[in-house]
Amino acid sequence: MILHIYFARRFVFSVLGVALSLGTVMALIELMDTLGDHPTLSLGQVLGLVALAMPWANYEILPLVVILASVALFVRMARSSELVVLRAAGRSALRGLMAPVVATFLLGVLIVAVGNPIVAAASKREHDLSNRYKGVETAAFALSEEGLWLRQGDADGQTVIFAERASSDLGTLYGPNFLEFASDGTPQRRINAEVARLERGAWSLENAKIWNLARGTNPEAEAERQAVISLPSDLTQDRILESFGRPRFIPVWELPRFIAQMEASGFSARRYAVWFQSELSRPLFLVSLVLMAAAFTIGHVRGANVGLKVLFAVIAGFGLYYIRNFAQILGENGQIPVALAAWAPPVAALLLALGIILHLEDG
Repeated sequence: MILHIYFARRFVFSVLGVALSLGTVMALIELMDTLGDHPTLSLGQVLGLVALAMPWANYEILPLVVILASVALFVRMARSSELVVLRAAGRSALRGLMAPVVATFLLGVLIVAVGNPIVAAASKREHDLSNRYKGVETAAFALSEEGLWLRQGDADGQTVIFAERASSDLGTLYGPNFLEFASDGTPQRRINAEVARLERGAWSLENAKIWNLARGTNPEAEAERQAVISLPSDLTQDRILESFGRPRFIPVWELPRFIAQMEASGFSARRYAVWFQSELSRPLFLVSLVLMAAAFTIGHVRGANVGLKVLFAVIAGFGLYYIRNFAQILGENGQIPVALAAWAPPVAALLLALGIILHLEDG
């Protein structure tokens, strides 16, 4: 037990050291990027954006942190002959890896359970503030059991849009209801239609009924119908999709409800489902990275071979990381099932690493 605690403590310190070093570098890079994107902001505003961007930056490089921390730990242990002493005491190297593996798994669970909501909140806030500083208004969007809500507008007024459902690409709304407001907040006009299609710079409404809501009018008596009507709009499909929120903008524990709402409203929630399952599999993936690093670095130190083993370990870790991302893309595009996209890479990496370690230890 004392031995496991010793190995776990050394692994945690190694992770913290690598995370601090890479986090500092990422902060400097983020600071330069923010200064370039927002040259007119004050230093306080720039630092605020950097502080909000750092949780996601560190979250994204976590696999790299685990790889480098594992390689550094196992190389130090090999150089100090601690692994040789471990084997001489009758313990296998695989058993000695239990402490780092358990520590990594617990760290992964903690990061997903606690860190993910923090990252989601900070990323969403940073995105909104960045758009506000650039003068770009984020299209407000909300889902409910009745349908979906959108908001568009400028300094002259706002338009609230409700639709019972929409096409998967959000280019067409079915049963839309447009409510236009003046800049002072007073309602001006209401438009109902059978279908609204988003074209370049405008909504094209079919079979529309228009009510004039200005004071001193009789809306129903003066209502008119038009086969086709065009309403100016600065929205695009990309902006509407962005207003959904990227998967990382939504806390992991709220994703199941969000996915259910999207599917009930007729949208494809596949990329959110892939992200959710990938977050659940993150602890297992981090464990596989630790074992893969160990597979190349727990052997005896033999001069120049150490550098080559470290290189192979890092390359293998990066390879697994990009394979995992590629599988997620295939899952989002519907080419492979969601569960396969999220769980196959970490499980395959774990079995591969175990196979290499067992082969090296037992032949």
